[in-house]
Amino acid sequence: MLPPRRLAAATLAVVAGLVSPASAVTATVAAGETAPARTTPQARTDRERPVYRAECRTRVEGSSVTASCHNPFPDSDMVQLHIECNRWWDPDVDTAPVEAGPARTVELTGRCWMGVGKTWVTHSR
Repeated sequence: MLPPRRLAAATLAVVAGLVSPASAVTATVAAGETAPARTTPQARTDRERPVYRAECRTRVEGSSVTASCHNPFPDSDMVQLHIECNRWWDPDVDTAPVEAGPARTVELTGRCWMGVGKTWVTHSR
């Protein structure tokens, strides 16, 4: 067990570590001793590029699906339409990936034989 003075200093150091920003925390544990700096695993650097993706809208009419994707960003985006059909015997549909270039709109289409269950669009680089 630590003497009361050292116990209080250690408790203060732990509390200071929880309250202070996690980027560079150094807390005094006891007279003349310091704890190592802590960093968080989810710390984000400012050098990471944000991810820009095309905006897509899907339209279902009967058993046909149309996805319209517009890319207003300077980087290209590969988009792919996926369709899950209602019936077990009706095969699901995955279109080929299509490049949505900068300031371009692309249209993807697909269909089921009898009813559409779910549709979604995936993005890749």
